[in-house]
Parts: sequence; structure tokens; C-alpha cells
Amino acid sequence: MFDPIEELLAIESIRNLKARYLNACDLKDADTLLDCFVDGGVEINYGHVGEFTTREAFVELFLLAADHEHILDMHQGGNAEIEIVSNVSAKARWNFDYRNINTQDESITLASGIYHDEYRCVKGAWKISRTSVHYGTALHFSYEGGQVGGLFAGQSVAEVVQYGGEEN
Repeated sequence: MFDPIEELLAIESIRNLKARYLNACDLKDADTLLDCFVDGGVEINYGHVGEFTTREAFVELFLLAADHEHILDMHQGGNAEIEIVSNVSAKARWNFDYRNINTQDESITLASGIYHDEYRCVKGAWKISRTSVHYGTALHFSYEGGQVGGLFAGQSVAEVVQYGGEEN
């Protein structure tokens, strides 16, 4: 049995970690993104976005795809179900909502789903050690020339959009 105060502090630390991760994605802040994950091997499975075994490989692809003035992103997470497994491990499930506006391609992508995360407490700080996404809804369309078109709706935009923003 855990001390209830320590458990609540751990849960709040994990909430703050996830918020820091999502904000770092929006700010395209590589250093903060790297710091959200454990050093060394990680398991990151974001479906059509990619699978990664190091935090550096994930951040490299993320910045390659997202670090452009014409890419406007918003990442949000909520409805957290956080379970402290031990004093050094935890797991959580989070809903996510993602918006992407590509002003160069004049396209908009909306997606939602669920993150499945695992965490380790390293030197007193919680870090993501494993994360995966199960996509739930997706909507992609263009607004080229001020006209809405090219509509796709489904569970994932994997069929119509590559992570770098190129349409298939």
C-alpha cells in the first residue's frame, strides 16, 4: 500500500509531465521533448507516424515534420486514468485531441484517440518509458482557394496523410 499523499504527488507529477510533453509538441521544443522520456531505450508506437526505440529518433522525425512556420499544431490530452504501480513505475491512459493546420498545403487534420503510457521515476522525476496511440477518429480536408474539399473521415488519417504533411 502506498502513502496516499505520495501517491497523489506522483499522479500530479505525471499529469504535469504529460502537459509538458503536449506543450513541447506545440512549441516544437526539442529539449523539453527529449527530457520527457527516459534516457536510453524507449518504446514509442504512434502507428502511421512511426515506431521508435530512442527518444532522439522520435524527436528528430517530429521536428522534421512539424518544425515549420506553415505547420500549426495543437495537442491536448485529458480524462487521465493514472495508476501508480510502484514507487518507480506507473501507467496511464489519456484521451487526446490533435489539430493540424498546414498553411502551405491549405489542409486541416483533426484526430483523436487514446494514449497508453508507461512511466518510470528516475532520480525523483517521472519520465515516459513507453507510449502508444490508438486512433479513434480522424478528419482531413483541404481549404484550397477558400473551398472546403478532399474530405476524408475515418479512424486514422494514415490512408491520406503522411506524418510530414504530404497527402497520399
